[in-house]
Amino acid sequence: MSIPTISDYDLPVSTPVKTRANWVPERARAALLVHDMQRYFTRSFNADASPLKPLIANIARLLTFARAAEMPVFFTAQVGNQFRPDRGLQADLWGPGMSATPEHQDILPNLAPVPGDHVLVKHRYSAFQRSNLERLMRARGRDQLIIAGVYAHIGCLATAFEAFQLEIEPFPVIDAQADFTLAEHETAMGMIASTCGVPMTTEAMLATLGGVGKDQKCA
Repeated sequence: MSIPTISDYDLPVSTPVKTRANWVPERARAALLVHDMQRYFTRSFNADASPLKPLIANIARLLTFARAAEMPVFFTAQVGNQFRPDRGLQADLWGPGMSATPEHQDILPNLAPVPGDHVLVKHRYSAFQRSNLERLMRARGRDQLIIAGVYAHIGCLATAFEAFQLEIEPFPVIDAQADFTLAEHETAMGMIASTCGVPMTTEAMLATLGGVGKDQKCA
C-alpha cells in the first residue's frame, strides 16, 4: 500500500498524442503550482539521478521566473499523522501516509517557499479539493495554472482535470513533473493533451512567457 521504489528514467520532453487545445500561457493570467514536492513523496527516487535531479532543477527555474514576473506561486503540502476519517479512501490505497516530522513533511529545501508564496494544505489528489486554490486564483485574476511536481499520473493529473472543469486552463510542465514510471508519466501527459490541457516543456514554457534560456538569468 505504500509508495513504491522508483527506478531511474529520463524525463520525457513530448506528449504521445497531439494536443487538442491551442491555449497559450500568459504571465498576466497564469499561476504556478508546485505539487507535493515534500521529502515523503520524493524519497522513493534516486536523489542523484533522473527523474528527480533534473525535475528539481526545472522546477527551480520555473520558480525563479514566476517570482521575478510577480506571478502567484502555490505549493501543496500534506500534513503528517492525519486523522483516519480525514484521510478517507486514500488510506485504503496508500496506508496511513506521512508522519508529522520534518523528514516527511518538509518541502525540499532547494524548492522551499519564500515570503509571498502560498502553501496549501493538501487533502486529496487534486490540489483544489478542500483548499482555497480556486478562490486565491480568482482574486488575483488568474485563469491559467502551470503544474509542476509529483506524481504526474495521480495528483498532477487530477489537478489538471479539475482545473479544466473550473474553467482554468491547465499547463502541465512535461519535464517538471515526475512519476512512478516513464510509461505512467507519458500516459498522464497524453491524457491531458487529448482532453483538458496543454503540456509543455520547461524551456518552451519559459520562452512563451517571455522567460530565459538555461544559461541566462532573469532580469
